[in-house]
Amino acid sequence: MTKVYVTATCPDCSEVKKRLSGNPDFEIIDICEHVRNLKEFIRLRDSSPAFDSVRAGGSIGIPCFVEDDGQISFDAAKFLAEEIPTGASCSLDGKGC
Repeated sequence: MTKVYVTATCPDCSEVKKRLSGNPDFEIIDICEHVRNLKEFIRLRDSSPAFDSVRAGGSIGIPCFVEDDGQISFDAAKFLAEEIPTGASCSLDGKGC
């Protein structure tokens, strides 16, 4: 099962959550729903080199897809039947949502 880290206040995440909702191949984890989810995501983000470019670019790194084998991806199109509109990604520097 692929874990998908999202938050309800991110437009990209909302679209991913809507499209994957009810799909048993994905576990949707809203990082703002509970501090436990946020801590899990922060541990992943702070320890995985996959987030190096994300952090360097001032982004948060959501939506984030973690596959069963541990592979991390930020490419929603890889997991959805069709692409979602881009450009609304969240960032820490205020450039995104």
